[in-house]
Amino acid sequence: MKYEIFGGTLPAVTITLDAGESIYTQSGGMSWMSRGIRMETNMKGGLLKGLGRMLSVESLFMATYTASAPGQQITIASGFPESIVALDCSGGREYICQKNAFLCAQPGVTVSAYVVKGMRAGFFGGEGFILQKLSGEGLAFVEIDGTACEKVLGVGEELIVDTGNVAIFEANVNYSVEMVKGFANVLFGGEGLFLTTLTGPGRVWLQTLSLPDFASRIISFMPNKK
Repeated sequence: MKYEIFGGTLPAVTITLDAGESIYTQSGGMSWMSRGIRMETNMKGGLLKGLGRMLSVESLFMATYTASAPGQQITIASGFPESIVALDCSGGREYICQKNAFLCAQPGVTVSAYVVKGMRAGFFGGEGFILQKLSGEGLAFVEIDGTACEKVLGVGEELIVDTGNVAIFEANVNYSVEMVKGFANVLFGGEGLFLTTLTGPGRVWLQTLSLPDFASRIISFMPNKK
């Protein structure tokens, strides 16, 4: 399987499949594809796994696209100014992603719900108690709001991030939330009451844009009926 990510701030990924190779995505995710690709929609992994995906704001049903001849292409596009990141789940690698991050993956990759540890992280981490977990074998493609920034953290190295700007982190990275210190910082710092702390070792992906923040800014310019 080969792939090309293109499109700048409105990206898409074109995946080239050999005969018998497959990719799956949530229902309605395909933008265009070659004639030699067949589609099959099912509840991938059964009802329980499908319900688990729904908890992380994904579809109950998934669509699997399989090439019947060499060199068949399928393109899957994002629906927002975003970045598309390819993640390799092989070798036991697991990734924790924000809700709605999953775009598509090879059949050996499993998308499941991940429950955040700790009441504070769940309530104030910016993503709630349920995130997405990617595991298994193969490549997965995920969406990150705005521009993606990858960082590698050493053992015990900490990164302080505004809530809502954490997009993905490897499962061995510790994810926690701490309260902003200082009365003046809380009132006038503009960062809210809480910040997210990521502790290595492992890789993390940050996003320059938070969809809820973006939506709130747009709403502020909408006309109001008086």
